[in-house]
Amino acid sequence: MKSWKKTIIGATAGAVMALSAGFAQAVEIEYWQYFYEARVTAIDTLIEKFEAENPDITVKHTTFPYADYRTKVAAAIPSGQGPDVVQLFYGWLNDYVEAKLITPLPTDAFPPAMIEKEFFPMVQAMKKDGAYMALPTAVRSLALFYNTRLFEEAGIDGPPKTLDELVEIAKKLTKKDAAGNITQVGITTGMNAQDHHWWREVLTRQFGGDPYKDDYKTVNYNDEAGAAALKWYSELETLHEVTQAGFMDEGQAAFKAGRAGMHIDGSFRIGALKSTRGLKWGVAELPAGPDGMKSNYSSYWVNGITSKATGEKKAAALKFLAFVTSDEAMQIWLDTVGELPAKPSAALTDANKADPVFGPFINGLGYAKTTIFANESGQRQVIMDAMQRILLEDQSPADAVAVAAEAEQKILNEYYK
Repeated sequence: MKSWKKTIIGATAGAVMALSAGFAQAVEIEYWQYFYEARVTAIDTLIEKFEAENPDITVKHTTFPYADYRTKVAAAIPSGQGPDVVQLFYGWLNDYVEAKLITPLPTDAFPPAMIEKEFFPMVQAMKKDGAYMALPTAVRSLALFYNTRLFEEAGIDGPPKTLDELVEIAKKLTKKDAAGNITQVGITTGMNAQDHHWWREVLTRQFGGDPYKDDYKTVNYNDEAGAAALKWYSELETLHEVTQAGFMDEGQAAFKAGRAGMHIDGSFRIGALKSTRGLKWGVAELPAGPDGMKSNYSSYWVNGITSKATGEKKAAALKFLAFVTSDEAMQIWLDTVGELPAKPSAALTDANKADPVFGPFINGLGYAKTTIFANESGQRQVIMDAMQRILLEDQSPADAVAVAAEAEQKILNEYYK
């Protein structure tokens, strides 16, 4: 196996001169990410290897709860505190750039042409004014997790291949008490988690639509396809009664507790499920739409160099960034967290594609779309509100979509004006 240093230096020709020099004295840099146990384990492993190869650099790893993370970053960097290398969701990039929290990657160390040759095309959303602002270690797609024990108990042979099959299987998996209260959902739902992506980039397309136009600057789901997709989704609860919004607070919690037959989530969930004692589960590609169409959503978290990092700290931060975006680092991230390598050379190995857990996610990348967000949290809230109006106000899916489209277009217009 190649050494880690050779892999990093070999990643780009320009990186040799920019990143290979030593430092006059020991340098400490800070790396920040939100707390997620498998991610913490992965970064700690990578830091240990990096420091062994670079004894003149120390990396301090700091995490915060997800709910507090963006606020902590936004407050720390302008005051000259906090991270030199920061992890952020790709959908937040515009906010970080506008606030001058991160700086462009130097093109001699990270040539755009080389990045575009080596990484999946979705990372091009990180490119601004000819340079990349950040790079991912891993990418994500969605898949269907299913509880194999519950499937066996219900006499179900395997996971659904179509949306119609999903509904029928969910009915067999749903359980209620004597009062009619759901005690086990056939499938989890929740627009606050991954379902807003499932509806936007998967279901809307499978019902014949295209959620956006003009490079995601114009909302396009206010049509029959968008309404039909939201109708199908909402009827899982309102008509078929195979799910319940807020069941056990979070869908992933219900699935981990063995109280849900199916759960749609990202590949990042793999690490947590693997460590859940007694849970027996499998993974399948997302069910196809009414006409057999497959679709998926892909996303990623990236690593950026902050405006706080200058001088030798910046040089050390760039060296660490090259390290955590190497092929070997990506494979460690896959094995530890479950998120897919951001380079085809690392992701599309025969072993990974044939893996019963990783394979469905990797296959999903082949037909996935990546939403370009102007304001990810605001655009997600719009879809959450639409679903709440259906459930709480008995608003029709068509009307809910129309209101959502108008609200989201205002967000896009405000950003792109």
